[in-house]
Amino acid sequence: MTSKTPFYFGRNVLAVAATCAAALTAAPAIAQAVIIAPVAPPPPRVEVLPAPRAGYVWDQGRWRWHHGRYEWAPGHWQPVRAGYHWVPGHWVQRGPNWRWVEGHWA
Repeated sequence: MTSKTPFYFGRNVLAVAATCAAALTAAPAIAQAVIIAPVAPPPPRVEVLPAPRAGYVWDQGRWRWHHGRYEWAPGHWQPVRAGYHWVPGHWVQRGPNWRWVEGHWA
């Protein structure tokens, strides 16, 4: 009987290790950097909305905070997720600073 104990122990250790590895791999997909800017973003640029594209939704351009200043990031297509709607990213004032809320499916 003692010869089977290491086998079961080893199998459990491998299962736990695989679960931990999967959790650690998935963490970066969930984690998002918090972007805070000390000044308000400029007014949005006017973009020409492209013709509709089946299976995609247009994600409007935005001002992004990069190296201490705002830079324009043009709009792009997002693949549609069935049963969800796209909430565009936006800046929110928090006290004297501005915080970026990433676009997401809701």
